Amino acid sequence: MSRPMIASITREDQVAAALSSRVQRINLMTGNINTLHDLVQQLREGGRRVFVHIEMVGGLGRDAAAMRFLSEQFGIDGIITTKSNAISHAKQAGLATIQRFFAIDSAAVDTAIRMIGASQPDEVELMPGLMPRIIQEVKSRVKQPLIVGGLIRSEEEIAQALESGADYVSVGDSRFW
Repeated sequence: MSRPMIASITREDQVAAALSSRVQRINLMTGNINTLHDLVQQLREGGRRVFVHIEMVGGLGRDAAAMRFLSEQFGIDGIITTKSNAISHAKQAGLATIQRFFAIDSAAVDTAIRMIGASQPDEVELMPGLMPRIIQEVKSRVKQPLIVGGLIRSEEEIAQALESGADYVSVGDSRFW
């Protein structure tokens, strides 16, 4: 049975493991502007949907020109970002968008919910993904699909995140892909 898993690739040597797994979605969080084409091409040829974390891939800007370049030159499916202005630029370039935020306290969650309401990303990613009560709260306050990730280390934690309302779990450990 297929699980709603997303492979978070944080090292280039993880590409082969992702391609040999059952995951269909990739969050690419490694490489740089010089290696991005080859990484994306391998993943796309393997039939995977590729989302690039624009703050973690070296050499990428967050303006409209950068989003258009990512769309046209690399053929990615979408971006991941913590920046609301990048969401609007990516949408204009025809890219799917994931707004990532970190739940460090109640004020951070409230601010993120307001930002999400204003920027209207396609999906939301909550970090870290080990907070069942916060997952439930965020899920009740956003209309977008909810991804959770970060610090997840076991099958039990994956199951708990999904049971708490997460639509997807993003994990960097290939054992769970």
